[in-house]
Amino acid sequence: MTWNVLITDYAWPSIEPEKKILEEAGAKVIIAPSTDEKTLIDLAKQSDAILTCFAHVNSKVIESAKKCVAIGRFGVGVDNIDIEKATESGIAVTYVPDYCIDEVSDHVFALLLSWNRKLIQLNDSVKSSGWGSMKLNMRIMRLRGKTLGIIGFGRIGQSVANKAKVFGLKVIVYDPNNHQNTNNEIQYVELNELLTNSDFITLHAPSNNFTHKMIGADQFNLMKKDAFIINCARGALIDEKALYKALTQNQISGAGLDVMIENIPSITNPLFKLENFIVTPHTAFFSQESTLELEQRGAMEVVKVMNGQMPDNLVNPEVLNHKNPRHQLTKS
Repeated sequence: MTWNVLITDYAWPSIEPEKKILEEAGAKVIIAPSTDEKTLIDLAKQSDAILTCFAHVNSKVIESAKKCVAIGRFGVGVDNIDIEKATESGIAVTYVPDYCIDEVSDHVFALLLSWNRKLIQLNDSVKSSGWGSMKLNMRIMRLRGKTLGIIGFGRIGQSVANKAKVFGLKVIVYDPNNHQNTNNEIQYVELNELLTNSDFITLHAPSNNFTHKMIGADQFNLMKKDAFIINCARGALIDEKALYKALTQNQISGAGLDVMIENIPSITNPLFKLENFIVTPHTAFFSQESTLELEQRGAMEVVKVMNGQMPDNLVNPEVLNHKNPRHQLTKS
């Protein structure tokens, strides 16, 4: 049986790994020429499955996908997919929640160390003005004994905590999702206590109604003046206007972001002009190893659903109770 799978977008050089898996399973792969809503609506009409990275698979796209059995997310978060509409339509949604744990937790420390050791400023100083041209009067902390506050304690948050031990950091955690953790060395606190006591704060919560702009003006007011905040999770967790104010009025010392509210923020974003703001373009997930794993596992999840097999990571288990499901999955 031949079936059509629409790949809306991807962030890596080649789709050969996932294409090979899909075609061996009998799929015809369709690559969307753009991610605008009209294009995706038109292409979804002929699709039995959809694989997406950052493109928005919204209710209109899902409504047009009358044949669609599965929607797979190349990634951890699923806030770009209308899960409620997919479930209502009897469509199984899959994702790959654990492919880049090391990469993202490594990136957190890349941002933390780049800021704390002033690597960017020192590098620029040497290259522009020569060796020893920058006076050593900037604030650089000894990490051992300092406090790292982790907001969100799923797989990545726990990996960050484990790596923090190597630097001698004290770890405190606020977890809005109440993930289970057996590490007795971790101290759980309320959000305000974490914000007040942390020297470094890193966000690892999902984007939802509860966490939307959870870090705003009131939260920045609670932080230490030399605190540094990191976000490698979802851009919507931070109120960017409040962040700009906090950075320009010295409420906190700095911020390092890998994600922002807009998927592709404008070059004119005022945060980009600040010296105490470090940004990377949503690349914390990336390594050759992680993307290969993501491509292969993302494709395999969709193939499993198409073959009537339970995927490893089903986002919407409620779909198993659908009166007229488009899939052939059954509860185990």
